[in-house]
Amino acid sequence: MTAPGAKASGEDDLIARYFRPLATDPGAFGLVDDAALLKSSGDDLVVTTDAIIEGVHFLPDDPPGTVARKALRVNLSDLAAKGAVPAGFVLTVALREARDEWLAPFARVLGEDASAFGCPVLGGDTVSTPGPLMISVTAFGRVPPGKMVRRTTAKPGDRIAVTGTIGDAALGLRVLKGIASEGLDTAARELLVQRYRVPQPRSALALAVRDHASAAMDVSDGLAGDLAKLCAASGVSAAVDLGAVPLSAPARALLANSSADIETMVSGGDDYEVLCAVPENRWDSFVAAAQQAGVQVTAIGRIEAGTAAPRFLDMTGQPVVLKRLSYSHF
Repeated sequence: MTAPGAKASGEDDLIARYFRPLATDPGAFGLVDDAALLKSSGDDLVVTTDAIIEGVHFLPDDPPGTVARKALRVNLSDLAAKGAVPAGFVLTVALREARDEWLAPFARVLGEDASAFGCPVLGGDTVSTPGPLMISVTAFGRVPPGKMVRRTTAKPGDRIAVTGTIGDAALGLRVLKGIASEGLDTAARELLVQRYRVPQPRSALALAVRDHASAAMDVSDGLAGDLAKLCAASGVSAAVDLGAVPLSAPARALLANSSADIETMVSGGDDYEVLCAVPENRWDSFVAAAQQAGVQVTAIGRIEAGTAAPRFLDMTGQPVVLKRLSYSHF
């Protein structure tokens, strides 16, 4: 807190200029207090946190607006997979320097997304760092008591479903790095790059996941590895038809001309789609709810009894050995 009549610190000025205008929720107190107030509603509160780091989750020359969208949306993706409705978030930004040409568009776009997804900023922190730029978001969501969808409750016989398309973000990163993407026009390349830079959290599907899925998580590190995590948490196995995995037109083109393989697509990170297990007797109603929400869902396999690692099968039903299941930080 700044003493009366004292000159505000550089951090206070930064917060007041860029982030206080975003703090429209009454519980944020205009970012002048040490904490925020998230009012009780009788719902369970779901909490998730993810950080994105320059050179790891985004490239140094990525536009600040896309960095802002990614920072918030990767957390909204987690909330959607838990069946939660966004309630608010706190933000920590570690900066090498406070430059208006970066901070102004970052804050503006962050505010746009906070408004669009109904997830207001409640507070946070700004710090300096000699290292890479880092943005950390802790997001809060609400679900009715006892209704959060967990990883641990998938059952044999459940259908395995994913939203959207898989592998685009990994391919978009390859495009940005100049790795082979022969046969793609400018529009196709841009589609893949945008999928890497700007995730599309499936917030519109949260209620359908809550009402129909037995287990769910978001796909952040790679479909194959994240399915293995879900199965391990639930004490089950799975069989996946790789031919059923939904791919975008650019991804199919790269697969057809051998510029990329299916392993790249199912083990690459940054999809931020929802992966869920849906009981057979709820499948049709889940698909109908997804259609009403405007979200594509695709069945790609089944949960099986046992604790063996998930099996990935080609179009003939033969097993495909994947050398890598997902991205790993360590």
